[in-house]
Amino acid sequence: MADTNILTAEAEQQLRQPIDDAIGKIQDQINVLRQDGTDQVIILSGHIEATKRDKSLSKAEREAAIKADKEALVGARAVESQNKDQVAQLIGEAERYLKAHCRTDYYEYVVKSCAEEKVAAKKAYDEQLASLRADHKQALAELSDRAEIKEQNYVYKNKLFDAKMTYQARQRQIKDRQHAAFVYEYHLLDMLRMSKFSVQENIRQKWENYKYTFNRRDFLLRNGLYFAIIIIFIILAIMTPIIKGTSLLTYNNILNILQQASPQMFLALGVAGLILLTGTDLSIGRMVGMGMTAATIIMHQGINTGSVFGVIFDFSKMNLWVRVIFALAACIVLSTVFTTIAGFFTARFQMHPFISTMANTLIIFGLVTYATKGVSFGAIDPAIPNMIIPKIGGFPSIIIWAIAAIVITWFVWNKTRFGKNLYAVGGNPEAAAVSGISVFAVTLGAFVFAGILYGFGSWLECARMVGSGSAAYGQGWEMNAIAACVVGGVSFTGGIGKISGVVVGVTIFTALTYALTILGIDTNLQFVFSGIIILIAVTLDSLKYVQKK
Repeated sequence: MADTNILTAEAEQQLRQPIDDAIGKIQDQINVLRQDGTDQVIILSGHIEATKRDKSLSKAEREAAIKADKEALVGARAVESQNKDQVAQLIGEAERYLKAHCRTDYYEYVVKSCAEEKVAAKKAYDEQLASLRADHKQALAELSDRAEIKEQNYVYKNKLFDAKMTYQARQRQIKDRQHAAFVYEYHLLDMLRMSKFSVQENIRQKWENYKYTFNRRDFLLRNGLYFAIIIIFIILAIMTPIIKGTSLLTYNNILNILQQASPQMFLALGVAGLILLTGTDLSIGRMVGMGMTAATIIMHQGINTGSVFGVIFDFSKMNLWVRVIFALAACIVLSTVFTTIAGFFTARFQMHPFISTMANTLIIFGLVTYATKGVSFGAIDPAIPNMIIPKIGGFPSIIIWAIAAIVITWFVWNKTRFGKNLYAVGGNPEAAAVSGISVFAVTLGAFVFAGILYGFGSWLECARMVGSGSAAYGQGWEMNAIAACVVGGVSFTGGIGKISGVVVGVTIFTALTYALTILGIDTNLQFVFSGIIILIAVTLDSLKYVQKK
C-alpha cells in the first residue's frame, strides 16, 4: 500500500475488523437486554395479529389465545421499559464509536481505493483498445481477399465489444464496492436501532441510492421530453416580451394557466386510470360537451333559450344551491352511465377501449346534437360561479378543487386495495386474475371512477366559462388529456404511472398552449405542435419498454 491506495479484499476486511469487533460486542449486549423485552413484544404482537386472522380457530380459542398473549405482552413491555435506558446508553456508545471511526478509518480508504481503481481500469481499457487496434491494423495489412477482410473487421468489432463489456463490468464492481462501504455503517445502525433512522440519515441514504442506481440513458428517456418542453417554454417566455411587449411569466398569467388546467386536471386524472390498464378514452371531449350542456340548462339564467327534445326547461325558480348540486349530480350521472357502458363492454367482451369509447363518442354527440339541435344554451346565473369557484383574496378557488381531486386520486391509487389492483391488472392481467383479483371489477371500477372525474370537470368548466354549454364544446379535449398523461409518464404498456406525472403533464401542456395563444400562433398549428409532442412522448415510452424487456 506504499505506492497505491488500491485495497485488496483482505486489506478492506482488516480495516473493517476493529469496527466489527467493537460494534459486535455492543450489539451482543443489546441483544441480551432485548431478548425478554423488545423481541418478545414484537413476537407477541405479531402472534396476536395472526391469531385475529386465523379462521381455523373458534371464537373461544381465539379469545383465549389473544388473552394469554396480552398477559405475556404486559410482562415483556415491563422488561423492555426496565432495560430501555441501558439499551439507549449502549446504542449511544456504538453511535459515538461509528462516528469517530467508521468514516475516517474505513469508508474514506475505500473511496480512495475506488477512485484509483477507476483510473487503473480506464488505463487498462485504453491499453487494450490500443493493442486491439494495432493487431487489427497488422492483420489487415496481411490480407487482400475481401471476404477475409470483412471477417477480420467482424472479429475486431466483437473484440471491441467484449473489451467494452469487461470494462463496464469492472466499473460496476468498483461502484458496488463503494456503495457497499457506504451501506455498511447504516447496516450497523439498522441493527442497533431496529430500523430507526433520523431524517438526515434517511436523506443521505436516499441520495446515495439515487447516485448508485442513476443511469444516464434511463434518466434521459424518462425526463428528456420534460427538458425539451421546458426549454421551449423558456424560449417562448423570452420571445413573448419581444414580440408582444408583455411578459409571459406574470402572476396573473400563472393563475390563468392554473385555472385553465384545473378542469383539464379532472379529465387527465380520469383517463390516466384507463391508460394504466393499457386503455384510453376517446369520448372525453363529448362527455365535457354533454356535461356542459346539462349543467348550463339546469343553472341557466332564467328560462332556457333552447329546448331538449322539444321541451324548454326552466329551473330558475329553484334555489340556487339546489340547482348547483342538481347540475353536479346530472354531470356525474350522465358521464358515469356512459363510461360504465364502455367499461362493461371492455371488461366483459375484451373489447379494446379504443372501440368502446369511440362508440360512446358517436352516441353522445349524436344524442346531444339531436336533442338540442346543436344550439348553445347561453349563460348560467351570474351568481353561481362565485358560489362554486369564488376568488379567495384574489386567488381562484377552482385550483383548490383541482388540488382536492389530485389528493383523492393519489389516495385511491396508492392507499387502497382498488389502486393496488389497478396497477396489478395494468401490469399483467393474467397474473392478476390468477392471484384472485377480479379483472372485470377493476376495469369497470376504473371506468366508473373516470366518469365521476369527467362529471366534476365538466361542471367546473361550466362554472368557469359561465355556461356556454353545447354539444360541440370540448371537441379535441381527449387529445389534451391523453397527451398530458403520456407526457407525465403514464405508460400505454400498462401498470406504470404516477399522479405527480399527470399533474406535471397537464400543467406543462396547458402552459405551452397558453404561451402559444398569447403569441398569436394559429390554433391549427397548435394541434400540429400537440401531435408532435404526443408522437415523441409515446416513442420515448416505447423505448423505455424495449429497454426494460
